[in-house]
Amino acid sequence: MKRKQWLEITEAGSVLGLRIVLVACDLLGRPAARALLYPIVAYFALCHATARRASRRYFMRLGITPSPFTTYKHLLRFAQCALDRLFLLRGRTDLFEVTATGHDYLSRLHQEKRGAILLGAHLGSFEAMRAQSGNEDLPINVVGYFRNAANINSVLERAGCNVRARLIEVEPGSMNFVLRLRELIERGEMVAVLGDRVVAGDTVSAEFLGAPAQFSTGAFALAAMLRCPVYLTFALHKAPNRYEVYCEPFAERVELPRKERAAALQKYAQRFAQRLEQYCRLAPDNWFNFYDFWDDERATSAR
Repeated sequence: MKRKQWLEITEAGSVLGLRIVLVACDLLGRPAARALLYPIVAYFALCHATARRASRRYFMRLGITPSPFTTYKHLLRFAQCALDRLFLLRGRTDLFEVTATGHDYLSRLHQEKRGAILLGAHLGSFEAMRAQSGNEDLPINVVGYFRNAANINSVLERAGCNVRARLIEVEPGSMNFVLRLRELIERGEMVAVLGDRVVAGDTVSAEFLGAPAQFSTGAFALAAMLRCPVYLTFALHKAPNRYEVYCEPFAERVELPRKERAAALQKYAQRFAQRLEQYCRLAPDNWFNFYDFWDDERATSAR
């Protein structure tokens, strides 16, 4: 049976369910809305075997023996971060305690009017990091694939959430797309890319949590083309309302020699996978890729 790629998965969440949660946020506030997540996530965990299986496999690769409760807490953390995104999109940063490690790197870039690529992952909440940077007037543009969340984004916009601000849709093979990113970098703005899902283009295999998985090379190729530095950025969620934001240098300049381009891309991808692994171990329940991520898992599903 052919495995569904994550790009082919349409919005699994119910638009009606999202509207109910938004109403709960307005009427009851964040604590009560968080309480509603417990039965919702319990239902989801019971009904979605794919998510349960992906969660179990991930924890086993971390060396953690998963139980049904481990999986439930993993899915609950994802739901909690998604809920917090609603408040962050509405500008309610006052509800959260945010600590920043390495944020001076971005401040220095901003003072020097230098742009950079911020390389993150589906780990914790990128919205929390963007909100923190917004408080300090650091412009961050998020590059991604948003078409499979069109209905949900529409509901969020009608609810007053600033969803599409500084969102840039991936356009594979488009020179206009590259020129737009170049313009942002030259203006001294940040371009954020999440590097743990394959959107389009070339991929390489890198060792991640003890097994090979496919990682996109797009961010590294883009950095080489734009001649800009790359920084790793992650915002880890710690209950009930704390986000720990991390930023660290990854590469001042990405070099891709013509004759050794493939080897260089694999090297960069492996470095990213190693750093991502370290941050996953800091907050194991913060990594949100609920599909067959590793090469051997995809082969098993195909069989």
